[in-house]
Amino acid sequence: MGFINRITSEIAYLRGALRTLRKVTPAAKNKNRTFPDIADELAERFADRPALLSETERWTFRQYNERANQYARWALSAGIKKGDCVALMMPNRLDYMAAWLGIARAGGVTACLNTHLRGPVLANCVNIVEPKHVIVDAALGDAFRTGEKQLNPGPQYWAFDGPVSDWQRLDTVLAEMDTGNLADGEKPKLTTADRCLFIYTSGTTGMPKAANINHYRVLAISFGFHGAMDMKPEDRIYVCLPLYHTTGSCVASAAALTAGASVVIRERFSASQFWDDVVDFECTIFQYIGELCRYLVNSPTHPKENRHKLRLACGNGLRPDIWLDFKNRFHIPKILEWYASTEGNAVFFNFDGKVGSVGRIPKWAEKRFVTEVVRFDYDTEEPMRGPDGFCIKCDPNEVGEVISEILDDPSKPSQRFEGYADEKATKKKILRDVFKKGDMWFRTGDLMKKDALGYVYFIDRIGDTFRWKGENVATSEVSEALTVYPGVKEANVFGVTIPGTEGRAGMVSLVVEEDFDLSGFYAHVTKQLPRYARPIFVRVQQAMDVTGTFKQRKIDLVREGFDPDEIDDPLYVLHPDKEAYVPIDSELYGVITSGQIRF
Repeated sequence: MGFINRITSEIAYLRGALRTLRKVTPAAKNKNRTFPDIADELAERFADRPALLSETERWTFRQYNERANQYARWALSAGIKKGDCVALMMPNRLDYMAAWLGIARAGGVTACLNTHLRGPVLANCVNIVEPKHVIVDAALGDAFRTGEKQLNPGPQYWAFDGPVSDWQRLDTVLAEMDTGNLADGEKPKLTTADRCLFIYTSGTTGMPKAANINHYRVLAISFGFHGAMDMKPEDRIYVCLPLYHTTGSCVASAAALTAGASVVIRERFSASQFWDDVVDFECTIFQYIGELCRYLVNSPTHPKENRHKLRLACGNGLRPDIWLDFKNRFHIPKILEWYASTEGNAVFFNFDGKVGSVGRIPKWAEKRFVTEVVRFDYDTEEPMRGPDGFCIKCDPNEVGEVISEILDDPSKPSQRFEGYADEKATKKKILRDVFKKGDMWFRTGDLMKKDALGYVYFIDRIGDTFRWKGENVATSEVSEALTVYPGVKEANVFGVTIPGTEGRAGMVSLVVEEDFDLSGFYAHVTKQLPRYARPIFVRVQQAMDVTGTFKQRKIDLVREGFDPDEIDDPLYVLHPDKEAYVPIDSELYGVITSGQIRF
């Protein structure tokens, strides 16, 4: 990096950090001021300005707050006390933001249920938070009841926006509630240390965990991104990511609201509808997940894709292989990539637009944001320890696990870790005696590297990286090498076991275009990837299975492996003798699993 670029970068990070800290610091200093208090202030200050918009509804700041007051009065009338949980299963709609605000105003805690969950997994998510009440959108009533047999007894069930047999109608009860502000005597005394939400991890590698989100964390996320995005009342942010996740509800929506800006809510992402919405609603910002950007890049040209008023795309997971294509094709003035997790205390911002980086912590900020990259043992999936028993910091550009120090220091509330509803899950994320006896660090579970200038680059999730031929294979790096090949729309890379072999062989599930050339793909793979990283098996799917936040699922793919009797999709193997990808049938499968072919 040249001198001028270095200075420009330092200025960008200094300005970004100051904007962010200027917004977050008051939340740390005033422990008695929570988001419900701020919503009251916003309603008074911005009154009739548009707050929440959708295809069918439009609420001003005053109407948003009034609707939240109705939820608060319902919660109080239903016996909700400070700390009691209400589980909410509702698709993206304006009422979602009002529901958790009103429940919080009454002292309750909203458990934000993933609307895609079904059966035992859904039941587990409900049971672990022990709700007193459960609110389910009527459109999701049948889906919710797939987990009914595994639900613990106790909660009272409420249907919203339609009837569900044996359940009370919440929307009709809300309509009778007063919209005025609650009197001081009606509201419980809340501090920023009190719990506000349960937000679930995505569950890409196991059962979702319910992360504790207290009122400080809601404010820190909301005001932090308000500052990072430099939001103004004139902004409109487009939100098509799930409101049951931190990114949709706090990073995007609540951040905009604290600035007096407007939030345009779409029920779900649609590549074909995206540019119509962004242009027609005159959005200036949109919140992305990396795969959302990939879908847009892979979509046909849209007549409105360059007629927008966007000034910023903000999000995480934008991979280097599509970064510039995305920015240049759609004329995005600025991309603000960042790294964080729902429950974690490690945060990076890419304020200067360094392609491929999730962010940077400059030298002058290291004491405030205590984060390290430590050497990692791929066999034990634990940080490596030196002869003295302590962890070892990585050298520049060395891949390791990112960890962030846990501090119970009132002056550094951002370094706290509030854990999960499940205490065992909380303990697994805490690393002890890291650099000295008694210290505690949060394990992100993410492998990254940091260069000499402090830029951090995401490599892979722990568990996604696997060993083959004595080498570590990072699935994200393989995926990036594959998706640049013409005709490959999506690639999900994982490791599978072959009987009689050590480690896991690489396999990729592809979504491809009709003219995909498998022989050309083989040539590309052998040219671009070292032998140990080349996918041995290829599966071609019509569509990729993803979470509600567009993270690719691997669990079922790993379990199904490459058995043609279990899989209807086309399967291929990189045959070492034929030097090509050839179809796998039952006979060839038997040859592979009996050890007659060596890879």
